Amino acid sequence: MKYLLSIIICSMAFTQNINYYDKDGETFADVSVDKFTFTCRVSGIENDGEAVILLHGFPETSRMYYDLIPVLVSEGFKVVAPDQRGYSPGARPPRISDYSIDKLSQDVLDIADAFQFEKFHLIGHDWGSAVGWATVAFHSDKVISWTALSVPHLDAFFEAMNNNPEQQRKSQYINFFKKAIFPELYFKIFGYKYLKDIWRKSSQIEIKKYLAVFKQRGALKASLNWYRANINNENKMIGDIDTPTKIIYGLKDMAIGEKSVDASEKYLKGDYKIEKLNSGHWLIQESFEDVSNSILHHLNTHPQ
Repeated sequence: MKYLLSIIICSMAFTQNINYYDKDGETFADVSVDKFTFTCRVSGIENDGEAVILLHGFPETSRMYYDLIPVLVSEGFKVVAPDQRGYSPGARPPRISDYSIDKLSQDVLDIADAFQFEKFHLIGHDWGSAVGWATVAFHSDKVISWTALSVPHLDAFFEAMNNNPEQQRKSQYINFFKKAIFPELYFKIFGYKYLKDIWRKSSQIEIKKYLAVFKQRGALKASLNWYRANINNENKMIGDIDTPTKIIYGLKDMAIGEKSVDASEKYLKGDYKIEKLNSGHWLIQESFEDVSNSILHHLNTHPQ
């Protein structure tokens, strides 16, 4: 009886860190981790299947997975899609160093712990892929399978940035994003036109929700701090990956060259597949059916 009571108390301690609520037809959870509170889209938490964590990139939020979440839930998965550090109002620290890749990766583990996920499938796009690669590299015991959308293995990507003219050309925008203050002013002065151009494949509702986040105090600066904190001359190498991995890449990607995608193979030591689509960088919006089917196949091929 005493043992059972201890389990109940422990469970209550975890669940007290999560506040569930519904908004605009979606279910959210505010997850308190240490000094931060992350806003997460959640669905299927009552399912018996394995957990899936979805990581968004820039300049998007967990809303980018709006159509994918019900697909995963219908297959029996538990799904959590956090607005990551800097995007959640309650997790927006001021310093550039607060956005280092190791801290972003630790956020993923802390959120998983809050939901009591011992292991989980991981899916990421753009910067979410970068965080995912680091999570898989340094915490492989937690990740059942890994799906990287658009962004290749980080070591292969940085090698291409240093040595490949095509990737250097495609990455020129990064130097602009890394400048202090000016990018934020540029986006705001021109009415977020640059971001709206990026979102041209998104629905009007989606764009409205993205803007609602980026217009919050400090949100745009925080999201750009990911670039300032992590792309420099001291990029951390992550090494070989043993976790079952799928890379889904768009051949028309304006930010990522094909060379770094192909070069990822030398780092993938477990079961892996690289799938190339006739699409651009925004795979979910441009090729949803192909991407969702490919993700489901990968998840179902690699159960815990």
